[in-house]
Amino acid sequence: MKEKILIVEDQFVEADYLRLMLTQAGYNVTGIARSVTQAEEMMQEETPDFVLLDIFLKGKQTGIHLAKQLTADNIPFVYLSANSTEDILNEAKTTEPYGFLVKPFREKDLLVTLEIARYRYKHSLESKYRQEAELKKSIKNIIAKSTNLQETLLKVAATLQKYIPFDYMAAGFDNIGSASFAGTCFLRIGFNEYQTIGINELATITGKTIEELIALQSHSPQETNATVYNNDAFKNICRQPSLRKLFAETFRLKSHLEMPVFILNGRPFSFCLYSKISDAYNASHINLFENAQMLLINGIETMLNNKNNIQHKVNKIAEAGFAEGCEGIIGKSPLLLNVLDHVAQVAPSDTSVLILGESGTGKEKIADCIHNLSNRKSKPFIKVNCAALPAMLIESELFGHEKGAFTGALDKRIGKFEKANHGTILLDEIGEMPLELQVKLLRVLQEKEIERIGGRDTIKIDVRIVAATNKNLEKEVAEGRFRLDLYYRLNVFPIEMPPLRQRKEDIPVLAYHFMNYYGNKAGKKISGIADDVLKSMMAYNWRGNIRELEHQMERSVLLAKGNVIENILLPAMPGKQTQGAEEDYVKTIYENERDYIISILKKCNGRIWGAGAAAEILNIHPSTLKSKMKKLGIRKEFIQ
Repeated sequence: MKEKILIVEDQFVEADYLRLMLTQAGYNVTGIARSVTQAEEMMQEETPDFVLLDIFLKGKQTGIHLAKQLTADNIPFVYLSANSTEDILNEAKTTEPYGFLVKPFREKDLLVTLEIARYRYKHSLESKYRQEAELKKSIKNIIAKSTNLQETLLKVAATLQKYIPFDYMAAGFDNIGSASFAGTCFLRIGFNEYQTIGINELATITGKTIEELIALQSHSPQETNATVYNNDAFKNICRQPSLRKLFAETFRLKSHLEMPVFILNGRPFSFCLYSKISDAYNASHINLFENAQMLLINGIETMLNNKNNIQHKVNKIAEAGFAEGCEGIIGKSPLLLNVLDHVAQVAPSDTSVLILGESGTGKEKIADCIHNLSNRKSKPFIKVNCAALPAMLIESELFGHEKGAFTGALDKRIGKFEKANHGTILLDEIGEMPLELQVKLLRVLQEKEIERIGGRDTIKIDVRIVAATNKNLEKEVAEGRFRLDLYYRLNVFPIEMPPLRQRKEDIPVLAYHFMNYYGNKAGKKISGIADDVLKSMMAYNWRGNIRELEHQMERSVLLAKGNVIENILLPAMPGKQTQGAEEDYVKTIYENERDYIISILKKCNGRIWGAGAAAEILNIHPSTLKSKMKKLGIRKEFIQ
């Protein structure tokens, strides 16, 4: 008997159909719940191995509410849903499901999705245990070597960053007005670079007196348990005057993770992490910290009891190692630093990585970093651009061929996977790979072996796969151009590159970098960029991202008449639509789907059920059609 599965689905017909399919496949269906409350009651009686979870359920709470609890309890789940709005899908994705099935689906789709979910859950557990072990080991080494509290806190902050990212951290006792106060704040200013901010520095930065800071702390609620505040929750706790509100306004923070520990007879000592990203923290961050907090408690108590504990002023920490592997990465924006944190986290393992992002955002540079920071850095790193190869040659290019395997195969050829053995292979533009090759790539990932074209023997390989694409693979899967099982195999550890328009604070440093590079290359002494030019660059949208910026700077350097770039020829920004532009308006997928369903309903005089009715014409279950109508806002007056 396979895993125990709980079905959370409010439609009786669909729930029974799911139960039948799963039972026939050998799964143990422990029950069917129609609401979040009913599901919670069932899970108290018997904990399932997997949950199949519809987003829209009976009652006020949706499946997304239950998903957050499942994540906290470390129970894997797969969403089941008809097409939903983009906002709902984006909210569902933040809960990190192990799969997503769009209704209606086939039995094969369900079983494949469960198989992939099992694979991803296994790898996530391995990653979780590895992270816990690494964090505990790092903290133990820090405490063993440190002699003062401030230095220890700074090193702990740098260590936490890899697993629980933050832009600002306040650590210490909740008694900043006391002479015995032993805490400080750290502002992240770069990768492994932190500015130490004590109470005097905080007063200078904020313009508040120390007395005002003490008063604001007394207004800050004291937590007894680790708590996450994202999005609206963070805005709510920052409405009243407090240190939290001051931190948020001063450093442009958007989310918060409060992690209190209790030492020295129960005195609260908090680690307060803040991020400039609005949805930065989740239950997994709390679990990771709680598993390492005993080491922190013992270390802090030891140092506070040490009479020779002397506070040293440390402005920043910059550990060697990262820059050596990622020299080509320019910028210090929060979104870029978040990407680098993910790179540092995943690079030492052999986990497959999927790099997503628009063209020109630097996906290949990130792939270089992952390889250079891995244990395979001394081994081959082979890059393949799937979009640049003719479909007939991709298989030969990847897996090789034997002599005489096909017309023109005059010699034996070693494929890219064999050349990358014990190293890393980058499959760039993976979204362009033909479907028939996707099947063979899936086998490589599963079996870790290949076959040359025309060969009879399988060849075992040990290759770490990094894939990159500028396409929306979820959309490609939905439209049948990319295999669902391959997508989830590759998507074990996704890294999303932010477009340049979302990290505009990096534009000046990138511009100067390219100015110096192309100035030296052209033999021209260019010393600066005019303020007006920088302002126009900051206002421009940069659809081509860093690649477009690089080309514009190369051109501007060549056209510069003096030693300062005083002009840059940026394309005209598209203006507001005129009346005539309405003809060029392109409807969204949801608008097209809504109009199409309305047209079918009108032909059927509003009939949903029965022969010749709308559900039959659309080839979907009537309850699914009703669900779609509700989500797309289709009412009877539209049909009449």
